[in-house]
Amino acid sequence: MPINSFDNYPMSWKPSIDKTEKPIYQAIARQLEQDILNGALIPGTKLPPQRELADYLDLNLSTISKAFKVCELKGLISATVGSGTFVSYDALSNAYLLEDTKPIHLIEMGATLPDNDSYRPLVHQLKSMLQEPDYEKWFGYGRAGESVWQKDAAIKLIRRTGFETTVDHILLANGGQNAIAATLASLCKPGDRIGVDEHTYPGLKTVAAMLHVKIVPIKSENYEMSPTSFEDACKNENIKGIYLIPDYHNPTATFMSVKIREKIAAIAKKYNQFIIEDGSYHLLNKNPLPAIASFAPEQVIYIASLSKSLAPGLRLAYVAVPGQFKEPISKALYNLNITVSPLLAELTARTIVSNQFETLIESHREQTIRRNEVVHQYLADYTCLGVETGIFRWLLLPGEITGAEFESLAAQKGVQVYAAERFVVGNSSPDKAVRISVCAPDTLEELEQGLIILRRLLNHLT
Repeated sequence: MPINSFDNYPMSWKPSIDKTEKPIYQAIARQLEQDILNGALIPGTKLPPQRELADYLDLNLSTISKAFKVCELKGLISATVGSGTFVSYDALSNAYLLEDTKPIHLIEMGATLPDNDSYRPLVHQLKSMLQEPDYEKWFGYGRAGESVWQKDAAIKLIRRTGFETTVDHILLANGGQNAIAATLASLCKPGDRIGVDEHTYPGLKTVAAMLHVKIVPIKSENYEMSPTSFEDACKNENIKGIYLIPDYHNPTATFMSVKIREKIAAIAKKYNQFIIEDGSYHLLNKNPLPAIASFAPEQVIYIASLSKSLAPGLRLAYVAVPGQFKEPISKALYNLNITVSPLLAELTARTIVSNQFETLIESHREQTIRRNEVVHQYLADYTCLGVETGIFRWLLLPGEITGAEFESLAAQKGVQVYAAERFVVGNSSPDKAVRISVCAPDTLEELEQGLIILRRLLNHLT
């Protein structure tokens, strides 16, 4: 027992540590993690000051500091200068996000998927390839020289977003998340920090946690990253770069204005920050806004994932990389990928060069607009952020119910939606909101059935 008595002293956390366990800092870290996972410490809880905890446990301050550092690198806690250390609002989200399957009775309105009725151009192209006399080459290993014309196709697709680049800047990855992982692995060391929106793509969070890269929430104004807050983070938070989804932001379904894009690009150049620009949703817009990369091509790693605009099963992303980053990212992609599938890379390139990708995208867009009309029909009385061409919406909940509570209620009634808590970063407060995937249900009828259930739940809350 410590010399000082803490029996009646108000502390948010009073761990009981077996000091025979060595090293002790790891025992403290394990206890802290366990208390967070079992709910003894809830997100947002302010932890005791390190010196106070050291006195309570009769240990050196450095031991407590090392334990807190272990948990901070795991994303379990977040320290703010001048405010203290808190249990992160997203402490549980990594495990929360790694669900393998959903119960078969749930209507899927959580995962962001394009509709599955628009793949005819891909099917025709694939059948044509497999009828060629040397079709067996698509099932071997790819060769670097064979990808040159495929990179020409990448240029054509990226140009469609308003960003001009050249073949020598293009790399191929096995999907957008793979490209994000390679970028972070090559440009960051464990313990490095990058800035993100207060709610962000869960895949970025899991990759950062795996690589022990700390993600720092940067405040938003009207659902756009604040340039002032970004500059403050450059000066005071020791960040190396930022991750952004400027079009159809995941999860809030909002857009970054051209004015803010220009300001963010200027700040990145001023402070030599890299930007990972996730263009997964860029092509959903018939007239895309200019990519941030077009304002700062030497700072931006632009990722044109094809999972949302063409088909998730292609598992392909084109990455436009500034010269200063190309070698390390190329090496990281090789170590993570070894190679992309020659079959899928060729299929995608042919679909783009033949302009069939325009037909495919337009078909997706028509289906999405039709589905959003149904969403508006059932949720018109509620605030549902997003536009008619977006494949998901951000539903702001009435009353005091949290996103997590609503997700649980919806699941009990047979609908899977994703709560704001899945996306929140660090000590940011999660919106009272859920993300609703418009195109994930297999049919319009299934979408309508899910929306009827959600509207009933919402009506009971008002």
